[in-house]
Amino acid sequence: MIGYTTIGTNDLDRAVKFYDELFTHFNATKPIQMDRFIAWSLGDGGGLFGIIKPFNEEEATPGNGNMVALRAKSQADVDALYKKALELGGTDEGAPGMRNDVAYFSYFRDLDGNKICFCHFDM
Repeated sequence: MIGYTTIGTNDLDRAVKFYDELFTHFNATKPIQMDRFIAWSLGDGGGLFGIIKPFNEEEATPGNGNMVALRAKSQADVDALYKKALELGGTDEGAPGMRNDVAYFSYFRDLDGNKICFCHFDM
């Protein structure tokens, strides 16, 4: 259903380095690389995850209540990705664990303060 998501950054090079390292876990590629926008893909026809320097040239700021959730293949993957995000300088927003007896989640903020979730649904 989702074609792509974008989150803002004020330092594209720093953000690319962060997500390149984090997304090695998925073997993601970057099919779109423009001056202000970079997007990663799993190459499976699914949605893209992109970072962008806002086109209006205003400062990128994380929105209150905005979050991107990325699916992981297992609870162990959620744990590993969360740990890697923190090692890369991300900050904790919720350690890995079951939520609502349905799904396993972890939450962190990236280097620009964007809230990201890794999730695995046990259904």
